[in-house]
Amino acid sequence: MISKTTYIRIALYLFIALCTGHKAFAKVELPAIFSDNMVLQQKTDAALWGKADKDKTIRISTSWNNKTYITQADADGNWKLKVATPAAGEKSYTITFDDGEPLTLKNVLIGEVWVCSGQSNMEMPLEGWGKIKNYKQEIANANYPNIRLLQVEKATSTVPLQDVKVENGGWQPCSPETVADFSAVAYFFGRNLYQNQHIPIGLIHTSWGGTIAEAWTSGASLKQMPAFLPAVEQMEKSPSDPAALKAQYQQQYKDWQQQLLAKDPGYANGKAAWATAAVNDAAWKTMQLPANWEAAGLPDFDGVVWFRKSINLPAGMAGKTLTLTLGPVDDNDITWFNGVEIGRTEGWDKPRTYTVPANLVKAGENIVTVRVVDAAGGGGIYGAPEQLKLSAPGNKTIALAGDWKYKVAMPASEMPAMPQAPEGPNRPTVLYNAMIHPLIPYAIRGAIWYQGESNADRAYQYQQLFPLMIADWRKNWGQGDFPFYFVQLANFMDVAAEPGESDWAELREAQLKTLTSPNTGMAVAIDIGEAADIHPKNKQEVGRRLALIARAKVYGEQISFSGPIFQSYKTEGNKIRISFQHTDGGLKVKDGTALKGFAIAGADKKFYWADARIEGNDVVVSSPKVPVPVAVRYDWANNPVGNLYNGAGLPASPFRTDSWPGVTVAKQ
Repeated sequence: MISKTTYIRIALYLFIALCTGHKAFAKVELPAIFSDNMVLQQKTDAALWGKADKDKTIRISTSWNNKTYITQADADGNWKLKVATPAAGEKSYTITFDDGEPLTLKNVLIGEVWVCSGQSNMEMPLEGWGKIKNYKQEIANANYPNIRLLQVEKATSTVPLQDVKVENGGWQPCSPETVADFSAVAYFFGRNLYQNQHIPIGLIHTSWGGTIAEAWTSGASLKQMPAFLPAVEQMEKSPSDPAALKAQYQQQYKDWQQQLLAKDPGYANGKAAWATAAVNDAAWKTMQLPANWEAAGLPDFDGVVWFRKSINLPAGMAGKTLTLTLGPVDDNDITWFNGVEIGRTEGWDKPRTYTVPANLVKAGENIVTVRVVDAAGGGGIYGAPEQLKLSAPGNKTIALAGDWKYKVAMPASEMPAMPQAPEGPNRPTVLYNAMIHPLIPYAIRGAIWYQGESNADRAYQYQQLFPLMIADWRKNWGQGDFPFYFVQLANFMDVAAEPGESDWAELREAQLKTLTSPNTGMAVAIDIGEAADIHPKNKQEVGRRLALIARAKVYGEQISFSGPIFQSYKTEGNKIRISFQHTDGGLKVKDGTALKGFAIAGADKKFYWADARIEGNDVVVSSPKVPVPVAVRYDWANNPVGNLYNGAGLPASPFRTDSWPGVTVAKQ
């Protein structure tokens, strides 16, 4: 019989254990990447890892070989081991983790695992905000239980994390219910692989729209580039307390705004002189709004621009409270009505809605002024035309889309350096830390990537940054030079009437040059973009072109996987002959007309549209305006109109033969 003293001791022990979170006989803890329905990479030693009580012995049993592996947690409770996986197949398996209380993962498949990452064109879902081409039919037909989807939640961190958060509780079989909000590019890539290889496909989607490549790169690697060294070191030295870090940034940002206003010629003695009725705007230029200003008269421009519009209001609206809506503005705005500020907003994706006080509204001429600050990438008042309006009580609306006057206040190169925000995804390392590092060392076949739009204004820098990021992932994953396939930027913005410079063309060149990195591949999308939409709807073809590369280079299919790629050139009198790789089936003009998209220049660096013709696997280029040619460019524009393909129906990549400094050469 237990004595009273012994009973009290046992009760006290149990109470203390409960209060201190004692985990005797608790189930082993697994990272979120391990769940029912997961796919493990075939024919490899796949890493499994997790947490348990310190020094605890863990037995892991895999049903495909009826084998039990034994490991032990360290003093911090961490454990890791590798298990041998068989060849891919449709049979499902279980994995049991036992440290005293078993935990079993069910419906596990062995197949091919691909990481899918980048910015918004990778993030773009079939439905949701994306609504790709034929999305309803595509979703209804998405019955592929052997394609498994894992959606990583968005997160940032200044230090590498050990786990991610995932949606839907983990891996999900692909179905109409699970695919709608998943990456369209990733799904169509995986579907094409499955339809041709007939093996399970695991897709890990981890992307974030509008993000920069350096955010997806580790700090250790970024330190190799001098441009990023200060930012990485500053992040490492920043206060660990979030409140202190936020307070520090708020003061830095406030100081920066004051410095910016002091340099802005639109202000005089601290007041917005360009917002008043007295300012003479006769010499201001005109822009059709809404529009991305890069496509409407300010190519490759970042900085501060003022917009003004004169509106004639009827007497019945005088003295009434109005509502001004502008749609989204990229990045930040301050807005005035008749010289009085009525609102300001920060954030490129936030629609603007401002109240106009009744005392400001008069009959006749009224002036709306908007000062837009854009630090990088696209800029302007860029929403839908119906979003740009002035509304009065009684459903009376005056449309404001159309001609606005504008004046450049200063380019970004003249702006004071903007402080780095301590939050948000566009900071060096923070997405690698939170959304890539926790996935390592999960065994994968390779990665697909669609990004670059947010680095286009620093395209020359991307020539070093992008290969560095690829090497960084490979080094940290420890799986050698695993396949890394990416999408070259699609065509976007207005078609240029004459040959000229383009930061998007320079970014595509940086991507093309990355093909010199081992085991890489590039899907050209120069023919499936949309002039007015940075998120083109034809994601089916993007996924297919990525899959062609994998099917040829990983799975050994004898298929064409690339359009023509510039190889070499030579001058022949008043002509230049261009030779290509990947001319499978011969060079072709897709629409059967004359070749388009070629421009030629002499030593004066002045480019003219060229006459071009196919001769075998070469293209011969000339122009009567350039009797002594030295350089050729093809599809060198934001939205080019080239029509050179190979016999497999794949488009040629944009290229140039010259190395003359471009518009982003000095941008860091």
